Amino acid sequence: MRRREFTLLGLAGLGLPALAQDRAFAAIAEDFLEALWKLDPDAAVAAGRFEFAGRVTLPSSAQRQRMRAFTKHWLARLQRLPDAPLATADRMDRDMLVAKLQSDLWRLDTLREWSWNPAEHNPAAPLDLLLNTDYAPLAARLKALQPRIAALPAYYRAARDSLGRVTREHTELAIQQAPGVLGLLDDIGARAAEAHQAAAFKAPLARARAAVNGYVAHLKGLKPARGFRLGAALYEPKFAHDIQSARTGRETYELALQRREEVLTSMQAQAAALWPTVMGSEPPPADRFALIGRVIDKLSERHVARERFVDEIRAQIPQLEAWVRDHDLLSQDLAKPLQVRETPVYQRGVAGASIEAPGPYRPQDKTYYNVTPLTDLTPAEAESSLREYNHWILQILNIHEAIPGHYTQLVHANRVPSKVKALFGNGAMVEGWAVYGERMMMESGYGASPEMTLMYGKWHLRSVTNTVLDYSVHVLGMAEAEAMDLLVRQAFQTEREAREKWRRVQLTSVQLTSYFSGYSEIFALREQLKARPGFKLKDFHEQFLSYGNAPVRLIAAEMLKA
Repeated sequence: MRRREFTLLGLAGLGLPALAQDRAFAAIAEDFLEALWKLDPDAAVAAGRFEFAGRVTLPSSAQRQRMRAFTKHWLARLQRLPDAPLATADRMDRDMLVAKLQSDLWRLDTLREWSWNPAEHNPAAPLDLLLNTDYAPLAARLKALQPRIAALPAYYRAARDSLGRVTREHTELAIQQAPGVLGLLDDIGARAAEAHQAAAFKAPLARARAAVNGYVAHLKGLKPARGFRLGAALYEPKFAHDIQSARTGRETYELALQRREEVLTSMQAQAAALWPTVMGSEPPPADRFALIGRVIDKLSERHVARERFVDEIRAQIPQLEAWVRDHDLLSQDLAKPLQVRETPVYQRGVAGASIEAPGPYRPQDKTYYNVTPLTDLTPAEAESSLREYNHWILQILNIHEAIPGHYTQLVHANRVPSKVKALFGNGAMVEGWAVYGERMMMESGYGASPEMTLMYGKWHLRSVTNTVLDYSVHVLGMAEAEAMDLLVRQAFQTEREAREKWRRVQLTSVQLTSYFSGYSEIFALREQLKARPGFKLKDFHEQFLSYGNAPVRLIAAEMLKA
């Protein structure tokens, strides 16, 4: 209790030695986290604090009011803390906490996604974690699940009451994801039977299933009254909160247009050189998009068999680990398990591949590489996906998602003593590192061939095009036909991949800019540091990752000080 008596105003005037100041800030940060877990037990479970598993909160106006009061209280406390006495790591933590709280308050009161996005109200993730994480014996996990199952009817009532002017796209997503919630409830019932607790769960699970179906029926009866586009008035503040870049959204968009032209010019030269080998004696077209697209289309015929898609991803992981080790690019911790699995049904519908890392309280738990299988697709749809993720691009996907991309970076992040950086990491830094990791591997000679060089250009163009697409759709009003032309003809994506991206840009905003924004800032930082005597690539990688998931802007400021 003594720690909770510290006030930031008092710290400013005590003249404490630096070590005492550091300890005082650590105590305040810990107090904030413990208070947050009590307010938001779902976030606690996601972070690995399973002792909060049995606590239940609802997506209600009362809970939002509690969150609003909590956010304002802690924001005031942290903003009163002066810079001078804090060590670098603590100052970065303070800045990140302030940014998080400002973002939370803006989302509550200005963005208000809880009122127009029915998919925001999805209770499945903590249920999945509690059921499938071996943090305790099955009987104890089932006990923790009981109050959550019992609360699902109230949860969905609160969700219905929260909704106002919904969008058609987000309503359809919530309806699409509902069978995954039902499947998870079935899994809980099966595990309860395994533990001889079927009778205790039978009635609560029946009521829970009825609540899910009732929510779906309610959503089907709603009349959409809001468009999915964010609009300029919301886009720039959301970009500032989410990306935390040194640039604005507009500036990042303009930089992406410049980078897009550079990549296309390079790809045109590569495709022209490959044309005789790939296409034979046929005269090459004069139009550069047709030239590049024809070569890519022909090369894309080389891909893994449909039924081998997930297995091939599993097989490539140790090959990437060996390359990073043999080329001394970055230290790895092979004791941290990575499991490639099919994406749970309740998570499907937005991205085809993703990394799901454990919280900092339980870094020993598995990291999941979620891959959506192609089994439910028609033959034509499967072929389109396989051509998009062809022999070369599937390898780059695994570099991005796993090694040395997300998985490797997040393992490093969980080593950082700061829980703040691990828990509230910056998405642009995380995605930017994965995009930078692709370039790192290409520069090291991975997969060296003219075909890989061209395909890497296509893949890198995807990150750049994501920014162009997101800003164009949400701010400039780009229509679907224009977006499809940008993605298919000008970025050489397959029809199905482009359709999925169009769906994604309707369901999300700003997140698609995180790839290029983060990458461009990391690469610019590296190039600045390379000009200094004694620069070593591995040292740069290790030092950069040592700051955890902080915004690139904050990391760069520290690394450029030396």
